[in-house]
Amino acid sequence: MILPVYVYGMSILRKIAPEIDKDYKGLDQLIDDMFETMVASEGVGLAAPQVGKAARLFIVDATRMEDMDDEPDLKDFKKVFINPYITEEWGDKWSFSEGCLSIPNIREDVSRPSYVKMEYYDRDWNFHEEEYEGVKARIIQHEYDHLDGRLFVDRINPLRKKLIGQKLKAISRGRVDCDYKIIYPNK
Repeated sequence: MILPVYVYGMSILRKIAPEIDKDYKGLDQLIDDMFETMVASEGVGLAAPQVGKAARLFIVDATRMEDMDDEPDLKDFKKVFINPYITEEWGDKWSFSEGCLSIPNIREDVSRPSYVKMEYYDRDWNFHEEEYEGVKARIIQHEYDHLDGRLFVDRINPLRKKLIGQKLKAISRGRVDCDYKIIYPNK
């Protein structure tokens, strides 16, 4: 089932998501619904808080980005991250234009470290400790931020954030045109 996406201004997007356990009710269905929602919304990642769930969980599917010249291995980058924790970030910071389903129609350059090491459980509750680089690391860092109550606009230059302030306010009031269902404050 395609779920509505919670947008800028919703309080759940600003809260630290709690860990979940194997008995989390409806976990498999939630994961399936998140993938369906992400694909229908043309995203490459989606965190549980973005669909109104207080759960330390995010998914990625960057297969639609495989045409990027310097990232051909993205075609196989489809994963579920349960209770993830970034244990280390390193490397030169690089800037990349990021967008977010919870902040429709806004893209901004965000600077992030080029490598990330993390621990997480997969959908079958197998533990992993892995390192990622480049666009894979960036996608993970972006989705991970959602679990800690951060949005990509929190990482941009304060002047740029002020310049897009009216657009952010409009999103929080539901005055945004996008091709997927959204939920905004006071709705």
